[in-house]
Amino acid sequence: MKKILPILTVVCAVIFMFNGKKYDELVSSRLSSDVAICLQGESCGQAVLAATSSSAAGGSRSAEQIYTSGCAACHDAGVAGAPMLANQSQWEQRLAKGTDMLINNAWSGIGGMPAKGLCSDCTKEEIGLAVEYMLDTL
Repeated sequence: MKKILPILTVVCAVIFMFNGKKYDELVSSRLSSDVAICLQGESCGQAVLAATSSSAAGGSRSAEQIYTSGCAACHDAGVAGAPMLANQSQWEQRLAKGTDMLINNAWSGIGGMPAKGLCSDCTKEEIGLAVEYMLDTL
């Protein structure tokens, strides 16, 4: 029994390490997006410049582009309880509140979702487009 315990420990450690790597890779792939988050007092560098220049250039973004650039980071993976895209059962209770309430919640933030999600440069109309896009997938 004393000889089996170290072997069992090593086997468990190896399994845990490899599964952890797979999990980290999956999470990283789901969360990869063009979103930059800067804390107050920090230099945001080129990431913010690129994000603001695309919206300032007057190019209107489609609902899918808005979703992909900000919302998808949480709604594709269900991060922090976010209802997943096209998952009817996760959206049922939220749908009962009505579209206007969903847009207001997305704009102001609710639960684990920050105001405007991860789209700091979105207008309220763009947030509405993204919400409608998610609802259209149901």
